Amino acid sequence: MTKILGISGSLRRQSYNTALLKAAQKLVGPDVELEIVTLHGIPLYDGDAEAAEGVPAAVVDLQARIAACDGLLLVTPEYNNSMPGVFKNALDWATRPPGISEKVFRNRPVAVIGTSPGGFGTILAQNSWLPVLRALGTRQWFGGRLMVSQAGKVFDENGEMVDEAIRAQLKSFMQGFVDFTKTA
Repeated sequence: MTKILGISGSLRRQSYNTALLKAAQKLVGPDVELEIVTLHGIPLYDGDAEAAEGVPAAVVDLQARIAACDGLLLVTPEYNNSMPGVFKNALDWATRPPGISEKVFRNRPVAVIGTSPGGFGTILAQNSWLPVLRALGTRQWFGGRLMVSQAGKVFDENGEMVDEAIRAQLKSFMQGFVDFTKTA
């Protein structure tokens, strides 16, 4: 069984990116488990708080989930032409304390997808993740890109994907990424 960990980079209850992640979960094969996590409960990084209290339990849980997966799927919104601060903050926390990053991220297969209400998808957010993922030593999958634009037309009011062409693209993307995770 291949285990993929999908992280939604949005905190909104009705997040299009969480909806995209849930759609991906429905499209993976029976030999794949796609676990969905959000960033809820992860505080802003504060070195003083870390020194006084250690790494928060929500972060330790996220680190363990990343370390246990065969592949990491980052589902990113795009805010002001870049990744959301809360998403970057979570991955920054996941590298604490020093030295844990090797266990959590080194050579971990990673893919990035996202959706936005605008017309350009999340191309700039996805591009802004590249230097971060390189610094973490991940193995990035470049076999496909998925930047869903006009999210309000792709998902209905319940967060269900209604665009069959995007569904087919997402299914193909996920199969390619799952295959990539098996080449480790």
